[in-house]
Amino acid sequence: MTQRVAVRKTYKLFIGGVFPRSESGRTYVVTDAQGRFLANAALASRKDARDAVAAARKAFAGWSGTTAYNRGQVLYRVAELLEGRRAQFVEEVAASEGCPPEQARQQVEASIDRWVWYAGWTDKLAQVLGSTNPVAGPYFDFSLPEPTGVVAVLAPEDSSLLGLVSVLAPVLATGATAVVLASPTRPLPAVTLAEVLATSDVPAGVVNVLTGRPAEVAPWLASHLDVNALDLTGASPELAVQLEVAAAQSLKRVRRPGSEDFSADPGLGRMLAVLETKTVWHPIGV
Repeated sequence: MTQRVAVRKTYKLFIGGVFPRSESGRTYVVTDAQGRFLANAALASRKDARDAVAAARKAFAGWSGTTAYNRGQVLYRVAELLEGRRAQFVEEVAASEGCPPEQARQQVEASIDRWVWYAGWTDKLAQVLGSTNPVAGPYFDFSLPEPTGVVAVLAPEDSSLLGLVSVLAPVLATGATAVVLASPTRPLPAVTLAEVLATSDVPAGVVNVLTGRPAEVAPWLASHLDVNALDLTGASPELAVQLEVAAAQSLKRVRRPGSEDFSADPGLGRMLAVLETKTVWHPIGV
């Protein structure tokens, strides 16, 4: 009886709706919580980061211009696909985090529910966060929330799927586009999510997923002039300081890292962080 040789998978990046190899050609080994081999992942470079930002910028006009209702339907379709690959996500979360299968199953189910929760908010943000303002004069004055643009996200290290969904889904729900730097030690749920997005109705470039070393890639995202906001949830305290300084040069919105319970009610905080308020004056007709 012949013994079967396992096929060792090498994951690629996800940029502009396709899966390119890293421009540098480099990869690194991903192991489980016990140090056993899981897969190879691409080591993203500065060029890959720039390509991802360009793809996100190109997709922004179309994604932000989609009606809020349709955007919610697209995101809900992603939740349906996540449900269909639940078993794979449970296996990857359990291996990456070294937790029992039942705990991994609970995290995956919470991640799918969290995605649905944000999908339901897309067509409610304007009503909840917008307003008609009283003014002195014959004018209507409206304040409306609008997406900030391209958001670079450092995914959390300690929550490979629920944390990832908690930082990515609110960006998409507002109409912004994202460049995600996956957890360097637990990237498999992120690249599997990229495979889900590639087969969903989410337009190419709306989400771009990079794998690699945050200290090597994140500074180029923080200093990129076409990135409008930066979520530092997955950054170490030392790296976060460096990235904040780089982001300040182009006045980016920055969400600082901190201890977070991703199982708690997320609230609207993350969506507020990537929304801007536009106020419009309009004369009252006679």
